[in-house]
Amino acid sequence: MATIQPLHKNRYLRLRHSERRALLLTIDFLMAILALLVALYYWVSADVLMDWSQGLSILERTPPWFFLLPIFWLVLLIELYEPHRAASFNETVRGVAIATVIGFGTYLVFYFTSEPRSLPRLGVAIFIFSAVVLTLAGRVFYIRVFTAPQFLRRMLLVGGGETGTILLKIFNQIKPPPFELMGIIDDDPDKIGLTIEGYPVLGNSSSMKKFVIQEQISDVIVAISGEMCPEMFQALLETQEIGVEITRMPVAYEELLGRVPIRYLEADWILRYFVDQARVSGFYELVKRLIDILGALAGLVIMLSLFPFIAIAIVADSGFPIFYSQVRSGRGDQRYKILKFRTMRQNAEADGQPKWAEESDPRATRVGKFLRKTHLDELPQFVNILRGEMSLVGPRAERPELVEWFQQYVPFYRARLLVKPGLTGWAQVNYGYTATVDETIVKLEYDLYYIMNRNLLMDIVILLRTPTTIIGLKGR
Repeated sequence: MATIQPLHKNRYLRLRHSERRALLLTIDFLMAILALLVALYYWVSADVLMDWSQGLSILERTPPWFFLLPIFWLVLLIELYEPHRAASFNETVRGVAIATVIGFGTYLVFYFTSEPRSLPRLGVAIFIFSAVVLTLAGRVFYIRVFTAPQFLRRMLLVGGGETGTILLKIFNQIKPPPFELMGIIDDDPDKIGLTIEGYPVLGNSSSMKKFVIQEQISDVIVAISGEMCPEMFQALLETQEIGVEITRMPVAYEELLGRVPIRYLEADWILRYFVDQARVSGFYELVKRLIDILGALAGLVIMLSLFPFIAIAIVADSGFPIFYSQVRSGRGDQRYKILKFRTMRQNAEADGQPKWAEESDPRATRVGKFLRKTHLDELPQFVNILRGEMSLVGPRAERPELVEWFQQYVPFYRARLLVKPGLTGWAQVNYGYTATVDETIVKLEYDLYYIMNRNLLMDIVILLRTPTTIIGLKGR
């Protein structure tokens, strides 16, 4: 019996996506705790002039919520726990800046709506400043150290055909790279020695184990869309025996992009895989509905407080009506009328033909452009959520005419009707609006990923990421 030769122990330093998220969370939490200590030190020092006996009494009178600021800060950084984004310094600075704006703005709302001198100004200001500086320092440390080659997973791609080439193109578009791709294994003798998308075809299945040990491979991605020969299957089993993780192309695609590769799947995939994965428990549905009701009530309070200003602006700019209603397809293709603040001129579709919303849409009024950019036009949809026609989180609601049209050109498009449409969603926070069939396919990949993986934690993450979309004025 052949002796199994284990890989080098340094493979344990090569972090997975989940491990990187945990590491990022730990670094940010430690920096936030340190920022809290700095804020307490300077706040107490400024008030008592280093009289620490008096300082202790001030600490005892400090409101409990002040000690929760580190948790609040981690929530604001929710956008930065995606490992690809966290590896980019520019994305890190952008994310921290948005977190600062949202955090400072939230505090100002509470400050000016509370009793005078009831909330600490100096302590919060010092915390935010310290948290920004320390978080950036911690993230720079992460980028400099944990994106180095010794901490990256070392990959080998099996299959240099069409499916493998697609994955290579995707990998080349991600900067900085999420792992080290060492080469390709393929049993086609015509491919041996070739270079595909910049990566060499190292050999066939008989030499796979040698390359795995030689290159200290930690993971193998299988991108074989057709039938796998017995030799390749045996080679994969042998590499798995020595500690290598085997991942299929669809799973790698989902992990890299947070999307389902609908263009590269077999026609019966939706029955064999998607439907099983899309099931959720009754408990999830119940809690999700309760969250929808509470969120809708809170949203309606916000809408009513802003309604006079929005209504006056709409009427002054383009007259009545203030609201706009349109038929949409809901769960199971049940039709309902969605409510919005009117953002386009009257008779914007005089010919009766549905049209995509465009960037700087000429049909939009001046006030409408602002409402769409800030997503304030969508506030009346809280009525639809309260009625149960929509949810806070789900695929974007679409018109029945466009649903019928998309079904002809976009595979699995109707699968998005398995859940209620949402005010926000995985596709909205990751991709935004679409204007072409290709863009619609990409957005559908996000929608199907959400349907397959939806749970309460994912819904909460999407809701927490939504303000970034609003702050970034990504509406169309």
